[in-house]
Amino acid sequence: MIFSRKRAGDGRQARDERPAEAVDGATAKAPARGPYDVAEAPDGVQRLDLGSLHIPAVADVEVRVQADPEGVIQQVVLVHGQSALQLGVFAAPRSEGIWDEVREEIRQSLFNDGAAAQEAQGEYGPELHARVRTPDGLTDLRFVGIDGPRWMVRGVYQGAAATDPAAAGPLRECLDGLVVDRGQEAKPVREPLPLRLPREVADQAAPPVEA
Repeated sequence: MIFSRKRAGDGRQARDERPAEAVDGATAKAPARGPYDVAEAPDGVQRLDLGSLHIPAVADVEVRVQADPEGVIQQVVLVHGQSALQLGVFAAPRSEGIWDEVREEIRQSLFNDGAAAQEAQGEYGPELHARVRTPDGLTDLRFVGIDGPRWMVRGVYQGAAATDPAAAGPLRECLDGLVVDRGQEAKPVREPLPLRLPREVADQAAPPVEA
């Protein structure tokens, strides 16, 4: 199933790495760039609500979703031109982030599969670059991770954006505007947060009932 959302204009904001905090009793401002926690997400943005992830509408970016018959999403991939960005969101502890540990596990898993991964410094911090063998030949991958309050977003770039971050363009804009709705329930660390199709979409996707 494919969703395509278009929006006029760029609307990109520079990333503010400083944490939001109150100054002299004033109300704290949300960071200028996400991914955002739902509690600090800016208003007035059209987003596709997939449960734990709300994906902003960005011109010419397709949101490709694989879901089971109950509407539970198994995979979310954003596509623009020859590049793609696969998204995942996971529970994390309140006290610390998990991307450092997860990144090392990914690197070790790739190594065990015969693929070397190199760590590099990206705009979100440390990331992994790897080249893996697939049925279609060698494929470049770029893994990024962003730790938030009790959650972690993992993104995997493929195509041109995997080797040239400048080519990410609208896909990076989606990541910058992503909103995470962690919920309040306790969850095991690293458990994928639930993703579901919007009700109206799930109803349209359901097979017709025969009389």
